[in-house]
Amino acid sequence: MGLPRPRLAYRRTGRKNLHVRGYKEIGTTTTPFDMVVRNDLDRYRLVMDVIERVPGLAVRAAAVRQRMVDARQRHQAWIREHGMDLPEVADWTWDG
Repeated sequence: MGLPRPRLAYRRTGRKNLHVRGYKEIGTTTTPFDMVVRNDLDRYRLVMDVIERVPGLAVRAAAVRQRMVDARQRHQAWIREHGMDLPEVADWTWDG
């Protein structure tokens, strides 16, 4: 007997517009934002997902997508060197 099929979303009309993310067990202690990055739920990955999934946006937003890739790489380098989240993440506040 196999695992149950994910009928909740993938068998529905419009399923091509839906993408599910979940927790990935990595087995290490790290920063809160790094856990979000490792699970592909960070702000940069979400922007990249939109660019990749909205028809016609990949070409028009290629530079934005590259900035998001660069931000994720900068994050990984910062974590390795400092052991804490980037200041732009750790010190971020909602101005609304």
